[in-house]
Amino acid sequence: MRPGPVIFVLLFLHTLITPTLADPGLVAHWPLIDSAADITPNPLSTRAHDIGWHPRGGAIFNGRSSHLAVDSDPRLQTGTNDFSIALWLHLDARLDDSPGDLVTLFDPVSRTGFHLGIQDQSATCTSTANTRNLFFGMDAGTDPLWTDCGRPGNNLMVYALTVFKGHLYAGTFEHGAHESGHVYRHAGGTNWIDCGSPDPANTVSALAVLDGHLYAGVSSYSGVGSHIAPSPNTHPGGRVYRHAGGKRWIPCGQVCDAGMIWGMTVFQGKLHVSAMDLPPKHLTTPRQGLYRYEGGTRWSWLGNPGGRIAPITVSDGHLFAGGFNGGTLGGVFRHEGGTNWSPYGSPPNVDQTYSFAMYRGTLHSGTWKEGRVYRHDAPLLWQDLGQLGSELEVMGLTPFNGKLYGGTLPLAQVYRFDDSHWTLTGRLDFSSVEYRRAWSMAVHQGRLFCGVLPSGHVHALQAGIAVSHDSALAPGWRHIVATRSGSRLQLHVDGRQVAQSTPFNPGDFNLSTPVPLRIGLGEHDHLNGRLRDVRLYNHALDTRTIRRLSRFSR
Repeated sequence: MRPGPVIFVLLFLHTLITPTLADPGLVAHWPLIDSAADITPNPLSTRAHDIGWHPRGGAIFNGRSSHLAVDSDPRLQTGTNDFSIALWLHLDARLDDSPGDLVTLFDPVSRTGFHLGIQDQSATCTSTANTRNLFFGMDAGTDPLWTDCGRPGNNLMVYALTVFKGHLYAGTFEHGAHESGHVYRHAGGTNWIDCGSPDPANTVSALAVLDGHLYAGVSSYSGVGSHIAPSPNTHPGGRVYRHAGGKRWIPCGQVCDAGMIWGMTVFQGKLHVSAMDLPPKHLTTPRQGLYRYEGGTRWSWLGNPGGRIAPITVSDGHLFAGGFNGGTLGGVFRHEGGTNWSPYGSPPNVDQTYSFAMYRGTLHSGTWKEGRVYRHDAPLLWQDLGQLGSELEVMGLTPFNGKLYGGTLPLAQVYRFDDSHWTLTGRLDFSSVEYRRAWSMAVHQGRLFCGVLPSGHVHALQAGIAVSHDSALAPGWRHIVATRSGSRLQLHVDGRQVAQSTPFNPGDFNLSTPVPLRIGLGEHDHLNGRLRDVRLYNHALDTRTIRRLSRFSR
């Protein structure tokens, strides 16, 4: 009897990806085709946790608990030598979760090791900063270095940052009577290109990417909340636009009567925003809360939890919002469909939740009024991870190269979470005002960018060495190769080099550390997708070999 098509495909894949003597330097190989038998027959001791198997091939990682744990082994101690990771990754077109990490070997105490994963981050703090961006980084306890990347336009606050089609975009608060919020594209160094002003309102407050398009939300921001003089431009905001290239923007409608678009994210394949007003108008504006974009200029109201909501993010198949009305209405809420919401816990002394980040597979939040970050540990339970110095508010919050970073008020400082304490990496604004903010964050070109108030500058942090593919990774099967090759890190997708790091001194990055290797889990999040044919080499793969590996059937 002839084998069915699925059996034939699996047999074909087994033939293609069985390691042979033609693969010199192959340290370990996990075929991951159709059963647990594809995990154990390799030189490294590997244990599977909650791995499923797809009928058409590939190991299923559920985004919550699935991963492979590989025991520490001398063959994993790459030191200062070259190495390569090659694998096939399948991501669905719609993901209601962070795609997560692919392969990680990292000691968080010494900050030594490497990461290969997908940078995908919303609520940082208003925008979706990164959308399905491939990231490869390493560190060996190096000192962080901040670089000033200039001031986009005449802004007082870089309110929004996002990465789109290889570029970093910034949305700004422009204070003057005849000024309006703009979107700018970073052109390297301290140079920025003006992409236009979508609206007469003074602020482009949120940015996000959906289906190959860049969206911008606009707001009327007075500046009073940052203890600066009120902006004389009081033109109301509350609208969303889609970029049409150059300085052209297409209106996507008035969301509601509220004057601010605060949060912007993608959930269930559609754009969602949070709309709110500032005091005292917030007491009288009806139908503030969550909205879903239905196309054209149409928006559907999805209710609110009884008060204003600000940041919105997606995790484990649900949409979450941070409250803004103090007490129990300043905590975290989960959207339950329709206009229904449920409380998700309210940390003590938190009046406003400003930001969210997925770190080590768990939701974290940045808050006011004690400048603390909290980790969600159980239903309604948030663990206090401490105050960032003596700061009062945590706005920008994002994982980067194995660590969690938070930006603060009133000194516009950025801190790194070192498990038991927060370490100051730098102060980014020295203006002579009462409040300075390290507000917006995004990862681009292997660095962490942060926008501040009131100088309006953007700064970039290099911590270790990293490289990123700054376009959204397409759905379906993609072949990915990450290499450490001499003084460069490189990324290849489907046989083509898509990114290369700046040069580094190989001797500065000794990655030997006695921690286990993890596949499908890292310092960011559990993988939500499928893997097959995961390979680890003790040298940098050449272009010919990378192309050969990428020719397997998708």
